[in-house]
Amino acid sequence: MSERLKALADAGVSIWLDDLSRERLRTDNLAELVAESSVVGVTTNPTIFASALSKGDAYDGQTAELAARGSTVEDAIKALTTDDVRDACDVLAATAAATDGVDGRVSIEVEPGLARDSDATEAQAKDLWKIVDRPNLLIKIPATLAGIPAITKVIGEAISVNVTLIFSLGRYEAVIDAYLSGLEQAAAKGHDLSTIHSVASFFVSRVDTEYDKRLDAIGTDEATALKSKAAIANARLAYELFEKTFAGERWEALAAQGAHKQRPLWASTGVKDPNLPDTLYVTELVVPGTVNTMPEKTLQAFADHGEVKGDQVTGRADEARETMAALEALGISYDEVTEVLEEEGVDKFDKSWAELVETVKTALDEKGAGKE
Repeated sequence: MSERLKALADAGVSIWLDDLSRERLRTDNLAELVAESSVVGVTTNPTIFASALSKGDAYDGQTAELAARGSTVEDAIKALTTDDVRDACDVLAATAAATDGVDGRVSIEVEPGLARDSDATEAQAKDLWKIVDRPNLLIKIPATLAGIPAITKVIGEAISVNVTLIFSLGRYEAVIDAYLSGLEQAAAKGHDLSTIHSVASFFVSRVDTEYDKRLDAIGTDEATALKSKAAIANARLAYELFEKTFAGERWEALAAQGAHKQRPLWASTGVKDPNLPDTLYVTELVVPGTVNTMPEKTLQAFADHGEVKGDQVTGRADEARETMAALEALGISYDEVTEVLEEEGVDKFDKSWAELVETVKTALDEKGAGKE
């Protein structure tokens, strides 16, 4: 058992692995991480699946079967990814049972190309939920303008959701409202609210990457002093918003019906700047009742030398506001930065999906029966 990761978990942070592959499942590596590294959840995305599919031979048998049946690339992707996610859900089923479904969660993402199509996002979310058929699944839906209404409708059907690609406080506020509206719709339809779970994935490291690029362009001592401070400040303000929203009358009425809070999830927590401590976005965002989803490299780094210095978020909103105000005073627009990040995020999702499509198409073609 990693004592450092256990200390992080004991501080109230749910540790989720940002990776999944059939190799992990077949070798029981995921089960080992659950048993020895305090991992209580898994998140996936098309890039992760493309990487897994391009390495080794774990998928060869199923790919050959799919090719022999004349499966389309789209159908093959659905089969390959949902099988992995279903198996991961089974590995984490005991964790889900032990935590009343709060943890033990595995996320699968709707097709990124649907990020601007609310109805199509809703339809695919329902389809994936039905195919995987596990109560500890989370459907990842991006927090785009089109994604917001889809989140409400999907939650309203008692489907648990991981809202991804959140950068700005304004959009996060809309995400929380979408979740609460979805719970209200679910209650009106007679669904058991205690079965619905959600996390809101607030992206971290990419915020510093964009701000720091602009601070470097300014080049003053004042600008340099603010480098790598925006992301943590932004996340701390997001947590303040979470605390305020899940304390009002609207929330209390839902809680009385068994609803669960939509927990903040710190995503993109691997550092992009090699000059920064590799566990920065874990150590500085420790606060009870949150999730930190980490790539394995970050997980291993924290297990080796990570520090838990107690709650680093509660009560630090004023300090965070000062940081963001100082950045604004230098002429860096918060709205502009977060808009750029969302657009880039959607583009990266699209490219990741294209990579996955190409990987699967190549695998099917090698078996002699691939087709679009």
